[in-house]
Amino acid sequence: MPKPATAADLAYAHLRDRLLDGAFPSGELLSEGAVATELGVSRTPVREAFLRLEAQGFLRLYPKRGAMVVPVTPGEAAAVLQARLLMELFALDSLAARPDEVVRTTGAELLELARREQGAQEGPSSRQALETAREFHARLMRAGGNPVLAAAHAALWDQQIRVSAASTAQPAHAAADIDEHAALARALAEARRADARDLLVAHIAAVGRRTGLAHGPLLPPPAR
Repeated sequence: MPKPATAADLAYAHLRDRLLDGAFPSGELLSEGAVATELGVSRTPVREAFLRLEAQGFLRLYPKRGAMVVPVTPGEAAAVLQARLLMELFALDSLAARPDEVVRTTGAELLELARREQGAQEGPSSRQALETAREFHARLMRAGGNPVLAAAHAALWDQQIRVSAASTAQPAHAAADIDEHAALARALAEARRADARDLLVAHIAAVGRRTGLAHGPLLPPPAR
């Protein structure tokens, strides 16, 4: 039987959702008392939620002042996206080496996922875009056939969720993210392997640009 959610769990979920939706911009100072009043709880569960979010890198605590929303730095964004790109290119290349039928089937499954979000009546929210992105890229990694690398990618995604949140914080950004997923999936569904590879590189580079932090090439030129 699942353990009932505590007040600290509810405060944590509320704050994390608002951080991921961009409701709390980088550098904003959050008041423990104000959050407690908003949620109708005491300060203690809010303090516990602040501590959890500090451990995850979302907040920086200042005694008697509150908690500041930690900005995503250019170095952090670039490093995370470089690691993602290397892992996902390996998975895509591994998938591309398989028969057309496998590539097309995987592409069709990914395209269906992206189309569900494209067709949402109210348009994709930041939170929806983040969840879709997680599932989309996780499926791509699993299709690569290397479970160790897929697990490493999942761990990396948890570490870089702040970068993803920054990249989908605006409605147009969230929609662009999903449209790029659809274009990549469509290329795979049509077994256009080279196009899919180019679209993956372009997509992750676009994520960097949408953060406003990673503008240059993510990978160094090949060694000669």
